[in-house]
This record gives sequence, structure tokens and C-alpha cells, in this order.
Amino acid sequence: METSLQTQILSMAIALAFLSVAMIAGYRKIGWPPVMIVGGSGVIALVMWWKTGLRTPLYPEIILPPFLLTVAALEIHMTEEYLTHFGPAMSRLFDISWTEKSFLMIFAFIGPAIYSLTALGLYRRVPLAGFFAWFIFIGPGVAEVAHFIFPLLHPAIKPHVVEEISQCVSNGTFIPNMPNYYVGTSNKYYFSGMYTAILPMIPGIYGIFRIVSSPHR
Repeated sequence: METSLQTQILSMAIALAFLSVAMIAGYRKIGWPPVMIVGGSGVIALVMWWKTGLRTPLYPEIILPPFLLTVAALEIHMTEEYLTHFGPAMSRLFDISWTEKSFLMIFAFIGPAIYSLTALGLYRRVPLAGFFAWFIFIGPGVAEVAHFIFPLLHPAIKPHVVEEISQCVSNGTFIPNMPNYYVGTSNKYYFSGMYTAILPMIPGIYGIFRIVSSPHR
């Protein structure tokens, strides 16, 4: 079932609007790292969606199972991130204002609503749902590899103090309990969420393989 040109244009416009709003809000509320993550993942997702599912949405049996597995693994992964203060750790690493509240708002409340609607859209073969699926496969899926790089980066705030610190970051926001996972200071190769980072990567990469190798697209 091929999507009409009008629906394709509307779907692309909504996807671009979502990315723009997400990047602007991320930059204003947190800083430049979310812009890079969202922007980079979003551009790749747009291209792959345009090539594989915009004109002819995939059958749900192809894309829906790996999407749901990726989301389930992502929720487990974010549990580790929450328990080990991922937002504050990123704040200390890059001197940005990623609070626990904003972390929960994005990943515990807004995220699951988007995931649920995307799953329903994939089941009903709504073209726009394919973009969000690709966004999850690329962003919280493949891009989780960044967790293995973060411990090697020199923190922007008090890199040689091993203890958690609480202070205002560059934009004046007060961030409490910012841990330091820099391996050169902690002598431990770890960053918040690193132990479970591979979990969403596995079904995410599998989902990408399923899509690009499927003859029904």
C-alpha cells in the first residue's frame, strides 16, 4: 500500500518539526550535547525512513517486534542511568544543565507516550511511525555506544575531584550530586548506564538489519 504524495509531504513536515522543536528545547534547557545526539540521530533516521518506509510503510511483523524489544531494553537501561545519576554526570562532563527532573520528564514520562503511539502507528502502518522507529533504532539504539567513550573524556567541572559535587553550571542552573566518572580520576572504567548500554543496541541493530534486508518495502 503506497502512501499518497500529500501524506508523504505532511509526514515529513511533522518529522522535521519534531526534530526542530526537540533540538531547540534541548539546547535551551540542557545544552549542546542533546542537540548533537537528537540532530545526528534524527538526520540519519530521516534519510533511512525516506528510503525504507515513507512511501510504503513496512508490515508490522517486520518492524514492530524489534521496535518493542528495543524500547523494553531501553527502559531497563534507563533504570541504571537513573540510579547512577546520568543527567548530573553529563552535566559535570560537559558543563550543562541536565537535571534529574529533566531526565525523568524526557525518558520516564514523555518517552513512553511516544513509544506507545509509535507502536500503534507501526501496527496500523502509519508512515510517520516509521520515522520514530528509525529514530529509536539509531538514537537510543546504536548511539548507546557513546557510553563506552564517556569515561575517557576529561570532565569540564572539577575533573580531579572524585567526590560528587553540587554547584551551578555555566548557565546558572544548580545541579546537585554530580558524579565524576572520568577514568583518570576514579581509576574505574565506567560511566552511568554503561553496564546495560548494550541491551538496546542489540535489538536496535537487529531492527535495522530486518528493515534493510526485507524484500517487502
